[in-house]
Amino acid sequence: MDGLDEFEKQLAADKADRERRDDRKKHRHRHHDDDRHRRHHRDHDDQDHRHKRRRRSRDDHDSSRHKHRDRDRHRDRDRIERHGDSEDKPSTETGSAPVRDAWMTAPSALDIEHIHRPTPREKTPPKEPERVISVREINRGLGQHATTTAVAAAREPSAEPKERVVDYKFGDSGSSWRMTKLRGVYSMAEDTGRPVEDVAIERFGSLQEFDDAREERQELDRAKSYGKGYSMKDKPTGDFYKERLAKQEPPSPSPRASSPLAAADVAATPAGTVVAAPPPMDQTALNRLRAQMMKAKLRRAPNAAQLEEEYNRAAAGFTSSASAAQSVVLSGQDSRLLAGNIRNEVRSVDTKRGRARGTVVANDDMTIDDMLREERRTKGQAGGEGGRLAERIARDGKFDDDLEYMDDNAEKLAQRVHRSEASLRSMAVGEFQRANRALDRCPLCHREDTKTPPVAPVLALGTRAFLTLATEPEVSAGGAVIVPTAHRRNLLECDDDEWEEMRNFMKSLTRMYHAQGREVLFYENAAAPHRHLHAAMVAVPIPYADGATAPAYFREALLAADEEWSQHRKIIDTGAAARDGNLGRMAFRRSLAKEMPYFHVWFTLDGGLGHVVEDAARWPRGDLFAREVIAGIVDAEPHLARKQGRWQRGGADDARAEAFKKEWRKFDWTRVLTEGE
Repeated sequence: MDGLDEFEKQLAADKADRERRDDRKKHRHRHHDDDRHRRHHRDHDDQDHRHKRRRRSRDDHDSSRHKHRDRDRHRDRDRIERHGDSEDKPSTETGSAPVRDAWMTAPSALDIEHIHRPTPREKTPPKEPERVISVREINRGLGQHATTTAVAAAREPSAEPKERVVDYKFGDSGSSWRMTKLRGVYSMAEDTGRPVEDVAIERFGSLQEFDDAREERQELDRAKSYGKGYSMKDKPTGDFYKERLAKQEPPSPSPRASSPLAAADVAATPAGTVVAAPPPMDQTALNRLRAQMMKAKLRRAPNAAQLEEEYNRAAAGFTSSASAAQSVVLSGQDSRLLAGNIRNEVRSVDTKRGRARGTVVANDDMTIDDMLREERRTKGQAGGEGGRLAERIARDGKFDDDLEYMDDNAEKLAQRVHRSEASLRSMAVGEFQRANRALDRCPLCHREDTKTPPVAPVLALGTRAFLTLATEPEVSAGGAVIVPTAHRRNLLECDDDEWEEMRNFMKSLTRMYHAQGREVLFYENAAAPHRHLHAAMVAVPIPYADGATAPAYFREALLAADEEWSQHRKIIDTGAAARDGNLGRMAFRRSLAKEMPYFHVWFTLDGGLGHVVEDAARWPRGDLFAREVIAGIVDAEPHLARKQGRWQRGGADDARAEAFKKEWRKFDWTRVLTEGE
């Protein structure tokens, strides 16, 4: 019986061992099939990705497969070793030990272990510190980013003012400065006509500090009035500002302030602050805004309409600001044609288009007095009778300067075409602007607004004229220039007082050059009145022996300078008029008209030779005519005559001025004005 029992146990152990091996073999095959099936699906999914992703996925899969095989191989080796050890043990221990089921000892069916990264926690942004507007801040408009509650509380008109820490005392070292600042507020408000509160906000930064200064002034006045026995306050109590707040009424809510944005805008504006309008755009910013608008329209952006509206508003502001900046105020002295509202020589066209354009036509019912009044009023003015005749001739392409053509077209040439008020105003504004530009660039004018002397060095200064140096290079060394202080287009516009001082300079220069053994001649070139140049008389010393032949040089040059046929005499001999015509010192001023371009040279104090320039295009530019003639007299190099210089501050002009003053001091008549008293 014992042998039979052992045999049955042995059979049962062998059977159990075979079942375990079969189960392990089946599990290995099933795991291999699952792995192959899963790899098939993974390879099929990887075909839809890019090449790089496919290669990376394949590499990852291969590495995981090798890892899994190695892991299974090590697991099987360990299991075999364990089973081998268990078989070597006594059968009694094997039968008594608990045996786990196959599903409990099977390896994991998952190839890849999924690892979930922890979700990062959202960091709470740090709380932004509350921004507080200082009581000493002047630019209150920059504090728009402050919190709405704090700003609204600070700007509530009926709110109680906060207690301020004042770091000064009444009557201390800064008291005089605060009182000067307070007086400046009242004086500026009186001069400009602005409210005192607006000026106070600009100067003090807030009305509260302004009221503190008022309180300090009251205390100082009381201490001065009551004497030493008065007990003065040390610091402001704020009573003036509280009284101001009590007088202010709370503003009524407007429809615009009902929205949150409007409330924020209102809260961002301090009480008593003058809200300035946004500055107008310049041309560059306007062009950029227009480019943004065009891009938005091409892209059909949703904000295209908003950009277009903003551009139209900016363009309107730019146009108004440009027109305001270019506005010119003209007086009757600037244009006699615009003086007064009565123009009897014209009548308005009473039609719709005529009223819109301001068209006027000639008045055929003019009397002799009206014609005389028109001639005097329009003489020498742009748009006058002479200018209208010149315009008619210039517009006539078939015009011929002969009597036959004039007789055939007498009616057309006699037409009186007048300009409208707008056209006359435009011409006057253009002439005014040209004159202002000439004044700004003039090197001989004193700048009264900036208190700066002229660019040219001043050698001697009278009350209405001064003496300066000639520009380099000089045709004849040692020259000078006599200049009226006022800006004149020619010397004929000067009055008697100016001529008196200029004649004194001419006499003194003549004595100085005669003391040096040289002759002198004076000339004025007023051939371009439209350029608004500063009138000047140039003194040029020449050898004493050439003084007698100098008139012949200029006479010959004047005869060949202009047209062969002209409306005026080629040469106007003012010297002969002074000697033979008994005109004396008035010969020059009574022989030429100040409205015409001319050139004149003096050989004596009273007169010389004059010439009316009819064709400005043929006349040499600048002082080239006189320089070429004088270069022929003194035998100077031609390149010196053709080169015309300019005045410059400092440098060589200062050295020349010092050398000239040493020679000039003995003959300087202006010393009587300063030293003779």
